[in-house]
Amino acid sequence: MPPTDATAHAATAATDTGADTSPDPAESRAAAGTDSEDTLDLRLPDELIALFAAEADTGEARSEAPMAAPTLVTGPALVAAPAVFATADEDLLDHVAAWGPTVTPAGVFQLVPVQVERDLPLINRWMNDPAVAEFWELAGPRAVIESHLRAQLSGDGRSVPCLGVLEGTPMSYWEIYRADLDPLARHFPLRPHDTGIHLLIGEVADRGRKLGSTLLRAVADLALNKRPACARVIAEPDLRNTPSVAAFLSAGFRFSAEVDLPTKRAALVVRDRSLRNLL
Repeated sequence: MPPTDATAHAATAATDTGADTSPDPAESRAAAGTDSEDTLDLRLPDELIALFAAEADTGEARSEAPMAAPTLVTGPALVAAPAVFATADEDLLDHVAAWGPTVTPAGVFQLVPVQVERDLPLINRWMNDPAVAEFWELAGPRAVIESHLRAQLSGDGRSVPCLGVLEGTPMSYWEIYRADLDPLARHFPLRPHDTGIHLLIGEVADRGRKLGSTLLRAVADLALNKRPACARVIAEPDLRNTPSVAAFLSAGFRFSAEVDLPTKRAALVVRDRSLRNLL
C-alpha cells in the first residue's frame, strides 16, 4: 500500500545515509538498488505493518470519499439515534403523559394520552352525541374521529389528544395544544409557549353540575405547574356554546376577546399564571 511503502523507503534511506562510505556515485547507485535486500531484517513485524496499512487505507478512503465516512464509521443506528433523542428532549408540551394525577374537589384526575385502538370506540360514541356534534363537528363513522386522532398522534407533538380519567373512569376528552403554534395565532396575538385546551364532557350525567369548571381549573393549573415556560393557558370556545364559556369563566379564565375563526366566532379566554391565585 502506498503509505506503507513510503514508510519502508524512509527507513532504508536513513540506513543508507549512515552506512554508505563509497565515494563512487556508481557504487552508491548500486547500493541504492539493493538496499531493500540489505535491510530486510530491519522491517517492522508483519502485524504492525498490517495495522499501519489498515489505518492508512482508512485515512485515504476518508480523503477520497469524505461523504461516505459517517456511514462506514458510525453505522445507520448511530446516525439515527440523535434524532430520537432530540425529539424527546424537545417535546413541545413537556411530556403531557408524565404530568401525572392531580387531586380535585371531584376526586383524583389524570390526563391519559389517547391510544387509538383502545379508545376509539368510546370517543366516537361521545362525538356522535348531538350536543357534542353541534360544536365539534366530528360525528359520523369511526373513520372520521380516527383520522382526527391519528393526525395529532403522528404529528410533531404540538397537540396531544387525551382521555380525562376521574377516579379511574374515563369521562372526558381533551386536546392539549401549543396555542402559539396553532392556526389560532393567525387571528390573535399569542405569546411563546401559550398552551391551549379543548374539552368535552363525555357522559350526559356528568354535564350541568359544574364538573367541567372544576376539571378546567385543575388542567390549567397542571399546565402552568408542569410547563415553566408557559405564562398563559388559552381556550377559544364557540360563543354560541354558553355553558362552555361559563365553565371557563368559573374556572378562573378571564374573557379576552371575540375572535372570528374559520369555523366559528369564538370567545378567547385566558388563565394567566400571574393571576391564577386571584381568580
